[in-house]
Amino acid sequence: MNHELLKKVIFDQHEIIRNFTIVEREYDFDMNANYVVIGLRRAGKSTLLYKLVQDLVASGTDWNQIIYINFEDERLAEFSLSDFDDILAVQAELSNKTGWFFLDEVQNVYGWEKFARRMADSKEHTFITGSNAKMLSAEIENRLGGRYLTKYVTPYNFREYLKAKNTDSSEEAILSTKGSGKIRKELESYFYFGGFPENIAYRDKREYVSSIYQKVLLGDIASRNNIRNTNGLRLLMKKIAESVKDEVSYSKLYNTLNTIGVNISKDAVIDYIRYARQSFLIFAIRSWFSKFVDKETTPKYYFNDNGLLNLFLDRAEPRLLENLVAITLWNAYRDRVYYLKSQHLDADFFVEDTGEVIQVAYSLSDTSDDRETKLLVQAAHSVKEATRFIIITWEEEKVLTQDDITIEVIPIWKWLLCYSNNFCKSTTK
Repeated sequence: MNHELLKKVIFDQHEIIRNFTIVEREYDFDMNANYVVIGLRRAGKSTLLYKLVQDLVASGTDWNQIIYINFEDERLAEFSLSDFDDILAVQAELSNKTGWFFLDEVQNVYGWEKFARRMADSKEHTFITGSNAKMLSAEIENRLGGRYLTKYVTPYNFREYLKAKNTDSSEEAILSTKGSGKIRKELESYFYFGGFPENIAYRDKREYVSSIYQKVLLGDIASRNNIRNTNGLRLLMKKIAESVKDEVSYSKLYNTLNTIGVNISKDAVIDYIRYARQSFLIFAIRSWFSKFVDKETTPKYYFNDNGLLNLFLDRAEPRLLENLVAITLWNAYRDRVYYLKSQHLDADFFVEDTGEVIQVAYSLSDTSDDRETKLLVQAAHSVKEATRFIIITWEEEKVLTQDDITIEVIPIWKWLLCYSNNFCKSTTK
């Protein structure tokens, strides 16, 4: 690889980072460790690296020590495994001090993990990003040999979103009339268009989210996995979106697609779903009660950002509300979140770590109030690990008691803000 070209790429990236305004995220890094930073496209992985670079420079690191390379730069289209040595050579040409290496979207280079391991063995400071969960496969982890920590990055959570909008989300703001009013006003945009950081600046937010979806679908999924039946892939994602809130099997999706004339095999359905999960487009939550095989084949699917799900739905607020709760729980607990489904019980979420059973109801009427509370009482009697019972709504808030079971009804905006510090629990008493 031509060294002058590499330097041009690096210096151009320096200029971008110098002028980039960053909203601080809720992520911490140990600067003595090496990291693989993964997550959905445009979720903010690169911005996190920009913040690390800015902090390094502010603490005295020279810009010539910073080797930041974005492998989606078209000037690096022909970059191959053998060219990685040129990165080390260029760093030595630029500075005789220790280098800091930031390799953005490095999965575009076949065999990247071999270089990553060599960098770690050489005690080089290395940070890597990627938009594909294959970077977490057992094979890759084995090749990296425990030399890297993994950081999973998501679009903004609601607290980060409010910070980016310069909206106060402190306890004082949550409890005050004006403060809570401003928070609820911002919730609507977040609810329908999600938390992609760059989308805050766009007037047509739906169009921006659609452009990300097309890039993930056609680039990260179809092109990367050599899928020719892109129409089948599109319709499969649409059917999954329409099934949010419901458990769904491979067979059901296969039969649904074939019923509407989509020529696709069941094996292809299985593969496409795996690719969509690898690209962080969707994730799966499994039943607490099901046998192992059912946990693997009959989950509930959710989208990793509400804006993505909303591309498929028309006035489907209950599905969007449940999807937003699922995102929040999944980001906090991953595969330790379940739904409860048996012959006599159907509860939306169960958090193994906290003992929380959560129902999602967009609005409570006298009828739905009774139904939701009965389900939670059944969960209290059926799941010995269950210790806290919550109904999340759009705006209602109260405390219910039935059969000596306390049930907290919490509006989504407050639950999103206080979930991590139990503030909701203290304010609903």
